[in-house]
Amino acid sequence: MTDGAPGPTITRMSVRVSLVAAARSSALLAERFDDDRPLDHAGWREVQFAAHALVRLGAAELRYCSPTPRSRATGDALGFAPLVQLALRDCDMGRWRGLTLSEVAAREPAGVDAWLADPRSAPHGGESLLAFISRVGGWLDTRPVREGAVVAVAEPAVVRAALVYALKAPPSTYWNVDVRPLSTVTITGLPGRWSVSLEATPH
Repeated sequence: MTDGAPGPTITRMSVRVSLVAAARSSALLAERFDDDRPLDHAGWREVQFAAHALVRLGAAELRYCSPTPRSRATGDALGFAPLVQLALRDCDMGRWRGLTLSEVAAREPAGVDAWLADPRSAPHGGESLLAFISRVGGWLDTRPVREGAVVAVAEPAVVRAALVYALKAPPSTYWNVDVRPLSTVTITGLPGRWSVSLEATPH
């Protein structure tokens, strides 16, 4: 039985998640699905050039990265000493892993068409685009809900998926998002209530 007095108010604090796209490991046309190559020479140079603008993010209470070599190397080079998060791994591309888009299109043109047209399809036998976006969004929604900052160095595909999820955009929007190496996006809010702010790639 209660006395009619209002109960205590529970305040849910927002969280600030800054996502940094990993530096490059290859030229754009040479990028491969589930690419696990380390940073190339150009990638290392870009990290050194951009470090002055990005090291401030290392003050975040929680620092993470995708499990790929280039994501870990980018985070280490920026002084983040990030913790690997399996939930931030790139999309599982099944038998297409290690191939370029042009190579797959030559071998399985119908499969590529289906993959691009239907976010629920997984003609490669791996993970569908919808499942990938949901996985990354699940990671975002389970960050500690408190006033604080998080930084994560992730594959560009992971950053794209996080943006689509945070904006509650149709999965097809994923194909219209261009995330360049070392670009940064900040997502602030609570599970299901995210806002996005973009920062230009440092020059």
